[in-house]
Amino acid sequence: MSTPRPVNFRTLDLNLLRVFDVVMEERHVTRAAHRLAITQPAVSNALRRLREATHEELFIPSSTGVEPTPHAQALWPVVRRALSSLQQALEPQVFDPRAAGNTVSFTLAMADATAALVVPQLARRFLDEGIHVGLRVVPLTTRDPRELLEQGWADLAIGFFPDLTEQLLVEDDSAAFRREALYASRYVCVMRADHPLAAPGALTLDAYCAAQHLRVSFAGRAHGFVDDALAMIGRKRTVAMTVNSFFTGTMAVQQSDLITVLPDSFVPATGFAGQLACRHLPFALRGIDISQVWHVRAEPDPAQRWLRQVIGEISDVIAAGARALPQTASPVEPAEPA
Repeated sequence: MSTPRPVNFRTLDLNLLRVFDVVMEERHVTRAAHRLAITQPAVSNALRRLREATHEELFIPSSTGVEPTPHAQALWPVVRRALSSLQQALEPQVFDPRAAGNTVSFTLAMADATAALVVPQLARRFLDEGIHVGLRVVPLTTRDPRELLEQGWADLAIGFFPDLTEQLLVEDDSAAFRREALYASRYVCVMRADHPLAAPGALTLDAYCAAQHLRVSFAGRAHGFVDDALAMIGRKRTVAMTVNSFFTGTMAVQQSDLITVLPDSFVPATGFAGQLACRHLPFALRGIDISQVWHVRAEPDPAQRWLRQVIGEISDVIAAGARALPQTASPVEPAEPA
């Protein structure tokens, strides 16, 4: 194994890190150029210079733009925090979250699966650091939080917003909303620990479709993304119950023969993961990219910027914790190939 070559920080152009950060967000060189108000060749040149400076490949071409390499993925959180710290050092700061007379209050919108991970971290952080701000969490009942943010009903929405994410990726800085990726998760099939389908190799595609299902839908819709994925391969399932809460759904499957689909990051937060079995789904289903989304009018607000930075730092902890989770009595086991 070759020894990594050190980066010469004396000659490193810090502007390259800003370009890297925007390309990581956009995953597209042309869109990054629009955001940075420079030409596409200038972005490509900056990436080449950064690649030469780090002695590592950072991006590879894809059908939709560029995909970051593992080295770029590892580098990004460090670069983002450094850029944010530099920005705060250079810009006047008028918000002190520890000031005893603070009257600032924030409203966060998120589903219970997300809140179960984020809120305990926030509570610990606020108490340990003597933070004096108000915080209210409201339920997120949609995959599109734009109306909540537009109307001022929430300062920040945290969750999985696939359609909005795709739209923001193709829009430029004239868009009314901003997004920051936080952490990733995946969907798994969840059932009680002694369910017949929890046995090794039992959860085939046929067995999955024949089972009785519980659907979690924020709006109580009669059709969801799992049904869409099954329809793509000419299959369907029988949904016996639909609820609007991940925790309620998990309680129901733990006490019945129903099975459900949940984010794997949520299962340990239930408090009774040992009574559940988690299995890989026997069909393809896209992963979960948790993001924070805010209205552009909140962009310059020092208090809002502080909140978004805290959420970002907490998400780093959540992501690291997910990677470090030990194997439990009910590990995620692969299903039989479909």
